[in-house]
Amino acid sequence: MDDREKILRDNFDEYFHLALKVFDEQKYNSATTLFFKAIVALCDLFLLKRESRVPSSHSDRFRTIEEKYPELYKILDRDFPFYQDSYTKKMDKESAGLLKDDIGKIKKILEG
Repeated sequence: MDDREKILRDNFDEYFHLALKVFDEQKYNSATTLFFKAIVALCDLFLLKRESRVPSSHSDRFRTIEEKYPELYKILDRDFPFYQDSYTKKMDKESAGLLKDDIGKIKKILEG
C-alpha cells in the first residue's frame, strides 16, 4: 500500500467513524457532511486503484467518474446535493442514513 492509499483509507476511517458517532447523537447535518466526505475518500481510493491517480477537485472527480464509472456516478450524483444542503438546511435522519447506506454500496463497487 502506497502513502496515498494509506492516507485515503485513514481519512475514510476518520470521517466514517466520526459520522457514525454524530449520527447516533442525532446531529444529522454533521453526519451528512462527514458521510459525504467518507464517500469522497472512497471514490478517490477507487480512482487511485483504477486510474492510478487521485482527482484534483470535485469537478475532476465527478467528470472522471461520470465518464467511466456510471454505477458509481449515480450514487455520487444523488448524494452530492445532500452534502450541499447540509450547509444551509436542517438535515434529517433519513437523509443522513441514505449516505450512510451508500457507503456500503460504494465499498462493494470498490471490491468488485
